[in-house]
Amino acid sequence: MKTKAFDNVWDALMDTPEQAAHMTARSEVMSEIVRVIRGWNLSQSDVASRLGLTQPRVNDLLRGRISKFSMDALIDIAVRAHMRPHFRFEVERPRKAKAEARVHA
Repeated sequence: MKTKAFDNVWDALMDTPEQAAHMTARSEVMSEIVRVIRGWNLSQSDVASRLGLTQPRVNDLLRGRISKFSMDALIDIAVRAHMRPHFRFEVERPRKAKAEARVHA
């Protein structure tokens, strides 16, 4: 059995490169929000009050339940946390496809 290497976990889990890119972006934004929130050293209830969220919503965020958050929701939360989103895109070099040998009869 062949094993396939992936650049990140979302490449392995998602059906398309586009889906993987969306999930990668969402997870990176979520991770940064969680890093900032944890630095506040507040209870989940206090974080919820500060961000205009419910405590269960903060719990979902801190536990990494990414499927419960759209990119729009994450950006809204980031702005409320006084974070300024900044996006960077990289151009990837296309991978060369392996040539297939064909036998002509």
